[in-house]
Amino acid sequence: MPHDSNEGKNRPSVVLSLSAGAIAGALAKTTIAPLDRTKIYFQVSSTRGYSFRSAIKFIKLTYREHGFWALYRGNSATMARVVPYAAMQFAAFEQYKKLLKVDENNIRTPVKRYITGSLAATTATMITYPLDTAKARLSVSSKLQYSSLRHVFVKTYREGGIRLLYRGIYPTILGVIPYAGSSFFTYETLKIMYRDNTGKMEGSMYRMVFGMLAGLIGQSSSYPLDIVRRRMQTGRIPSGWSPLRALIHIYHTEGLKRGLYKGLSMNWLKGPIAVGVSFTTYEKVIELVGHLKR
Repeated sequence: MPHDSNEGKNRPSVVLSLSAGAIAGALAKTTIAPLDRTKIYFQVSSTRGYSFRSAIKFIKLTYREHGFWALYRGNSATMARVVPYAAMQFAAFEQYKKLLKVDENNIRTPVKRYITGSLAATTATMITYPLDTAKARLSVSSKLQYSSLRHVFVKTYREGGIRLLYRGIYPTILGVIPYAGSSFFTYETLKIMYRDNTGKMEGSMYRMVFGMLAGLIGQSSSYPLDIVRRRMQTGRIPSGWSPLRALIHIYHTEGLKRGLYKGLSMNWLKGPIAVGVSFTTYEKVIELVGHLKR
């Protein structure tokens, strides 16, 4: 992503991609952490009615009763997962892009663009998924239930082993494929269109806008599977249920708006911000390192 897609030789090294991705992921997730915790709070329950007003009320109540840092509860687990996830995702994207020769030699390959984004996110997800499970459990628990990230891992592993830490991986992968594919595809395509029409590189403001649009499209394409994933991770769905069975059950018992798309308006707010910050930060770090080397 950081360079003109026709200039494969200018692609960043694996180490630089990993470092820039880690910084981008950490900054993006920290920016929207309170919104993320609020979304998960409503997602995992079939009885809590969601509205934007109720989400704001939850944020205010949490702040009033437990203080500012309570809004960031679970963020340590988020960082423990997001930093390696974002690092691996961006680095894998660059490597898959090189391997599949995406948009090289002035030949546009939109299908490969989509596939590359999906492969990168799938790779990162498989490696870091237990950290995502720990983050979800920590976000919806009290300190009495889980005192720390380490406590989540120890207790969860004792209860069900590695399989419990990977519970919900199937709907996650099914959701990651359209989410990341759409996000990377949209972002890369908008950059190419801008460069083709203007004959120059896009600035940070344009990258932010392109990233936000990419996030909006990506979030909307996979949201119901995100609901299933969170409920599986936090034990709200019976063990042994398939993602399809869970989707059907939630649809029949809660409907679309109050079930499968519960909290989507919050995602439309936080998702584009996170993706925009992530893409912009990643490319800016790559640029800064490039300038320092000259």
